[in-house]
Amino acid sequence: MKLLLLLPLLFSLSPFAYANPQVESFIQRMVDTQGFDAGELRKILAQARKRQDIIDRMNKPAEKTLNWGQYRKIFLTGKRASQGVEFWKKNQQALRKAEEIYGVPPQFVVAIIGVETFYGRIAGKDKVLDALYTLAFHYPKRSKFFTSELEKFLILAKKEKLDPAKPKGSYAGAMGLGQFMPSSYLAYAVDFDGDGKRDIWNNETDAIGSVANYFARHGWKKGLPVTAAVASPPADVKKYLDAGVKPRFTLGELRKAGMVVDPALDDALEAALIRLETDQGEEYWAALKNFYVITRYNHSELYAMAVYQLSERIRDLFAGKG
Repeated sequence: MKLLLLLPLLFSLSPFAYANPQVESFIQRMVDTQGFDAGELRKILAQARKRQDIIDRMNKPAEKTLNWGQYRKIFLTGKRASQGVEFWKKNQQALRKAEEIYGVPPQFVVAIIGVETFYGRIAGKDKVLDALYTLAFHYPKRSKFFTSELEKFLILAKKEKLDPAKPKGSYAGAMGLGQFMPSSYLAYAVDFDGDGKRDIWNNETDAIGSVANYFARHGWKKGLPVTAAVASPPADVKKYLDAGVKPRFTLGELRKAGMVVDPALDDALEAALIRLETDQGEEYWAALKNFYVITRYNHSELYAMAVYQLSERIRDLFAGKG
């Protein structure tokens, strides 16, 4: 008889009565530190689904490592460049404004959006709430990072008056034309058209301003070069390569070591030395401060070089030089 009386109560309890303790701890922390309502958070998180396919994609062994020659073929295509020109033409006013305010030339903003999402065509189809919930509470090896990103996502949804169940992005939770993680959205996304919203999903003007702001806040220097080819690397080149992609040498120091760099570039410019592998051999490049800024968007040297070379191709096509 007692069991029969308890059954309705058991079936009426929220799924969170049996929730992962991490989830309950997360809810309590959001209540204590961010002023969220526990009941409202439970309603939101009850809409999230654990997605085994997302875990599988995170665990999928990396494809064979691509060399620079293979990598550039993916991103430096005629179609990506020509459609970058179309994106530029369509958004000339916003790109001009972004350069005036942030000092970032249009071709770099366009190239980032082109590499990240093919100008919004491939921006991700997974619900951000599902992705972050899954990776925060069911993917232990990256739980700390994705729990923080879930927190930031719920904060931005509250600030921007978004339904947390609706935004879509990558399976890792990156969002919009420029693929910002929630923490980057909160830190760098801007309402560039002044309509009261920071919409990086559908508003190309906001996406442009946000990417340019990201670059500026990471130290982009207006008017300075990005990279330059290097010839005649010295026998002890390893010590320069091992120093990493952050500029630690001057071009003068590289020249004194016997390296040949564009003579038009000032000796005082700081640079790192990077090596890129192709099927034809090795390429060496002086990666200047603005190259390092591009790697703050994605830490891969291949990524940064793809953005740079795509930006050059788009600029030339836009100017009628292609």
